[in-house]
Amino acid sequence: MNPQFKLEKLQLSRCNMTDKGCSALTSALKSNPSHLRELNLSWNKLGDSGVKNLSDLLMNPQFKLEKLHLSDCSITEKQSLILTSALKSNPSHLRELNLSWNNLGDSGVKNLSDLLMNPQFKLEKLQLSWCNMTDKGCSALTSALKSNPSHLRELDLSWNNLGDSGVKNLSDLLMNPQFKLEKLHLSYCSITEKQSLILTSALKSNPSHLRELDLSWNNLGDSGVKNLSDLLMNPQFKLEKLHLSGYSITEKQSLILTSALKSNPSHLRDLNLSWNNLGDSGVKNLSDLLMNPQFKLEKLHLYDCGITDVSSLTQSLTNSKALQFLKELDLRDNNIGDSKQRLRDVIRDSNCVLRVDEDRSPNVPINHYISLNL
Repeated sequence: MNPQFKLEKLQLSRCNMTDKGCSALTSALKSNPSHLRELNLSWNKLGDSGVKNLSDLLMNPQFKLEKLHLSDCSITEKQSLILTSALKSNPSHLRELNLSWNNLGDSGVKNLSDLLMNPQFKLEKLQLSWCNMTDKGCSALTSALKSNPSHLRELDLSWNNLGDSGVKNLSDLLMNPQFKLEKLHLSYCSITEKQSLILTSALKSNPSHLRELDLSWNNLGDSGVKNLSDLLMNPQFKLEKLHLSGYSITEKQSLILTSALKSNPSHLRDLNLSWNNLGDSGVKNLSDLLMNPQFKLEKLHLYDCGITDVSSLTQSLTNSKALQFLKELDLRDNNIGDSKQRLRDVIRDSNCVLRVDEDRSPNVPINHYISLNL
C-alpha cells in the first residue's frame, strides 16, 4: 500500500466480500496502518481467515482505528472471541463499535463485556442489535459498564430478548449519575409492562442526559406509557427523539402521552408513533400539540395508524407556525382518501416532505423494512 496514500475513512459495506477479499485488504492495511480512522465492512461474509487477519491488524499499536462497523458479517461466537481479544491488546483508540446482526450469543457478549471493563477502553457508541443476546448477556454487559460508566453515549440492544434480569440490570446502570447515556435503542426487546415501568423509573432518577429513546415494538401497557409520560413532563428531561412504533400505543394512551408533551414541549424534534391504533382522536390530540409555538417538531411518523380524517392536522398546519419547523410528515398506509390533496396544498410551499402513498415493496419482509426504515 502506498505510504503517501493517507486514507482516513473506508466504507466497503455490501460488497460481496469474502474471507479472501478481507484478508487481502487487511494485509494491505498492515503495511500502512497509521492513518485509517473509520472502517465499515458490514454486510459481508468475512469468514474465519478474514476475521483472524482483521484481528491481527487491530492488535497493531500503530493502527489507531476509531470507528469499526461489522454489522451482519456472519460473525460467530468463536470469531467474536478472537476479535475482542485483539481489541483488548490495543484498547485506547476505538470510539464506535457496531457488531449488530451477528450471532454473538451470550458468550460473545461476555467477551466484549470483559473489554468494556478496561478503563483504557473509552467506547462512546456500541451497537449490538439482533445478536442473540439474552438476560445473561445483557447482565454481563451492564455489569461491565457499571465499572467503567463515564464514556458511553449511545447504546443499541434492539431485537434481543433481555428478560427480567437484563432489564433490571440495565435500569440499575441508567440510574448511575456517572452514566451519561444520550441515545438508547431497545426496539423489539420483548419488554413487558412491568419491565417498562422499571426502565422508565430508572430514567426518572437520572433524566438530564438522554436525547434519543426507542422503545418501539414492546408491550409498554398503560402503566408503562403513564410512567413514560410522567418522565416526559420533567423539565430536566430534554428528549429530542422518541420512537414508540409497533402496536403498543392506544388512542387513550396517546392522549396521556401528548398531554405530557404539552407541558414540556420545547425539545422534541422527532416523534414516531407508526403502527399504533391512534385513530382520528389520537391525531386530533397531536394536532392540538402542533398548535403550541414552543413545539418545534421536525419529523412526525404516523404510518398505518388507522387514520381516516386529517382535517384537524391540516388545520393545525395552516393556523400555526409548525411548518416553519416540520421537515417530514409520514401518513402512509392510512385511509385518508381525498383529504390528502388538501394536506398537499397546505404543505406545498413549505420545506416539509409529505409521505402519504405506500412505497414499500411487497417483496420486502416487514421486519426487515422496519429495521432499515423506522
